[in-house]
Amino acid sequence: MVARTRTLSRRALNRALLERQLLLRRRRLPPLRVVERLVGMHAQVPRDAYIGIWSRVDGFRPQTLSDAIEDRRAVRMTLFRGTLHLVTAEDALALRPVVQPIIERTFRSSSPYRTARDTVDVDELLAFLRRRLEERPSSRAELVEAIRERWPGRDAEALGYAMYLLDTCQVTPRGLWGRSGRAAFTTLGRWLGRTPSTTGDPEALILRYLAAFGPASPADAQAWSGLGGMGELLERLRPRLRTFRSEDGRELFDVPRGALPDPDTPAPVRFMPEYDNASIGFRDRSRIVPEGVSLWTNAGWGAVFADGMVTARWRLTPATDAAVLRIEPFRSLTRLERAEVAEEGARLAAFLVPDAETTIRLASTPER
Repeated sequence: MVARTRTLSRRALNRALLERQLLLRRRRLPPLRVVERLVGMHAQVPRDAYIGIWSRVDGFRPQTLSDAIEDRRAVRMTLFRGTLHLVTAEDALALRPVVQPIIERTFRSSSPYRTARDTVDVDELLAFLRRRLEERPSSRAELVEAIRERWPGRDAEALGYAMYLLDTCQVTPRGLWGRSGRAAFTTLGRWLGRTPSTTGDPEALILRYLAAFGPASPADAQAWSGLGGMGELLERLRPRLRTFRSEDGRELFDVPRGALPDPDTPAPVRFMPEYDNASIGFRDRSRIVPEGVSLWTNAGWGAVFADGMVTARWRLTPATDAAVLRIEPFRSLTRLERAEVAEEGARLAAFLVPDAETTIRLASTPER
């Protein structure tokens, strides 16, 4: 008799995600261990990683993470889906080879670089950019100007995208807590004193993804990583995995000991950054984003989780001695939920602008 595959409800998948993402309760963990456990954190917006860790770590001091970035134990670099992520130095070296084919495919097939590359010798262009970046960190605008001087008459702006084909990372002070700076880049080898390996291990990467995000479908894993051939990869891993079904019948893969808490486990209110993999690490986001909710993805807005789901969006407008935290729900909140959202919002404001007096404006009418 063939054993039936267990079906997991949407709520069960939600609580599994929250537990693995450290969002059911804050933990006492070093920030870099959290970054490693989550297989990197979005860092397109510099403060996002700080907010993401604050939502997960009890007693988090942002200077601890900032020091790790300044000491080069962690780096902000182009990684999954061609976007900036914060990863540990070890993961930077190990993961870049895995995503290199994705980055090359993206910029060679769908960016302005695609048509401009035929106007120069690509190997010469990449060697030129690598030398320039390793001589001194440069912004993309500076690289574009250098290309324009070296290859006059070519589309230097489009050719500048070739920098992303190299193993680049952003240099400090950009990304440090309480400080800022221009977005300047160098190579991983120059910044860390070590170069990435020449081969990657996509199987190890997907096992880590499942541990932090699972159970998940091949389409979910592909949407998060950008890797193709996910169905074949998971088939190879099947003997090492367990499987479930979603309510709509999709097969979901998982590591053998992945946490599956009781679906009725209470989920506290959490304020999440503008970009966080807990919200966007899937093709099917229904385990965390209710149907019809899309406004939370607008630039400059973060998400508020209530009962484990994206329930509102938030935006902080700081000033010298005052700040305004706007919170706009997507559904009607209960009296208890409103109180919890306001309390957690006040804690967030105290974290982000500790010296400012903050006004919290919690809208009563749901956004449509």
